[in-house]
Amino acid sequence: MRRARRSLAALLLTATLLAGCGDAGGLDGDLVDDWAALAAPGPFVPPAGVCQVADFADVVPLATFEPVDCGVPHRVETAHVGTFPPAVTSAPAVDSPAMRAAFADCDTRTSAYVGDEWRVGRLRLGVALPSTVGWAAGARWYRCDVTEVDTVERAGRTVQRTGSLRDALKGASPLRLGCQNARTGAQLGVQTVTPADCAKAHNAEFVGVWKAPDTRYPAKPADWAPVYTGCRSVLAGYAGLPVDDDLRFRTDVVVRPPGAARWKAGDRGVRCYLWLSDRTVTRSLRGAGPAVLPVRTR
Repeated sequence: MRRARRSLAALLLTATLLAGCGDAGGLDGDLVDDWAALAAPGPFVPPAGVCQVADFADVVPLATFEPVDCGVPHRVETAHVGTFPPAVTSAPAVDSPAMRAAFADCDTRTSAYVGDEWRVGRLRLGVALPSTVGWAAGARWYRCDVTEVDTVERAGRTVQRTGSLRDALKGASPLRLGCQNARTGAQLGVQTVTPADCAKAHNAEFVGVWKAPDTRYPAKPADWAPVYTGCRSVLAGYAGLPVDDDLRFRTDVVVRPPGAARWKAGDRGVRCYLWLSDRTVTRSLRGAGPAVLPVRTR
């Protein structure tokens, strides 16, 4: 009798377990078939929005990639990481269509990242590429790196900063270029421009950026004429002046194009400055108009 009861209990237990297998609460009993497939292995791609303690380098070996949070002291911040077309299988020449396209992308993306045209601030943009080993391993990325500099003049040095540059040029910012002091030297024209307090005597002011057309780098006096004309148009819009034959008699202009190598890579952003070669002022000349900037007779 006990043996019959045990057999009946075993049968009932088996039936219960089988019934449970028929309804597993949404599980199908296979423990692995619903897992996402692992991504195929590929070459290293650096992330955007991180910072680097080391100075900018235009070639980035994997061994030197040491990202840090932008809240710690650093020198470089990556605003964007783009991808070259598949046909680009090795580091492109600086003046190649591929490199020019990469710079154009970095130019646009970096301005969006910092919140305004990046050239209106004390910033420098660089495009970094994979190392030779990285290219051989299939890397096809380019990195848009932005740094703060102490001056946008040629001798500008990288500033070690704390905090991200994301939206750093939205609204008022200590990074923005403003009033300046222009200094002449033994050579013709202005040699340096340095930041100045607008409320104190100064003789120059940053007025904006002129984008030059896709032409060769200025070498002869005739090549510079369009650059000065372009910056004068930017100056007129900033200072509220008419663009006419009298404009050049109201104020001088200082132009700061990128270097020849950057020009080859597609950088066409020219920084433009208003320059008063004959006097100083103690205010900003934004919107000043003809009354404040009259035609000079001598």
